[in-house]
Amino acid sequence: MRGRDEESGEYLGPSRSAQRREALDVLELAKQLVELDPGRLAKLPLGEHLLPFIAQARRIGSHIARKRETAFLAKQLRREDEEALDELRDALDAGGEAARLDTALLHRAEGWRERLLGEDGAPALSALLDEFPGADSQRLRQLVRNALAERKAGKPPRAFRELYREIRALLDAVPPSDETGEGA
Repeated sequence: MRGRDEESGEYLGPSRSAQRREALDVLELAKQLVELDPGRLAKLPLGEHLLPFIAQARRIGSHIARKRETAFLAKQLRREDEEALDELRDALDAGGEAARLDTALLHRAEGWRERLLGEDGAPALSALLDEFPGADSQRLRQLVRNALAERKAGKPPRAFRELYREIRALLDAVPPSDETGEGA
């Protein structure tokens, strides 16, 4: 008998049903990847060799051909190790650890921005520069001034958004293990 241990009679490896379930899970993952917008796709921990397969599946308009190309993408994904697939699933999961960390980082950056634009702007800027010594202090001061002027004049929030991007870049440069929740 094929797939059985001669001595104990137990089956070796996963059953055919288990293999099929795993293959269907990977197919669902492939469908999610094809449907993602390019900005979110760029943030995922994907191998560079998989991107052309995803792009090809997106280009196809015919339903059946797209389904076939998605199945081919799933075949390529099954060649990846299980850890990489779990990491990818976690990054896609809205309630996953990666999403929670990203949301926490977003809130932390918004907190810093509000502190900088609040009444205690100067001490908040000093605290930000103390926490991130490599930050461009002149650029941050200029963005804070411009954002406050925009807010006062009722102009579109260009500097307000740019200030957020600068703070977010500072937070992204720090590894997650070094971050503390004390900043915001």
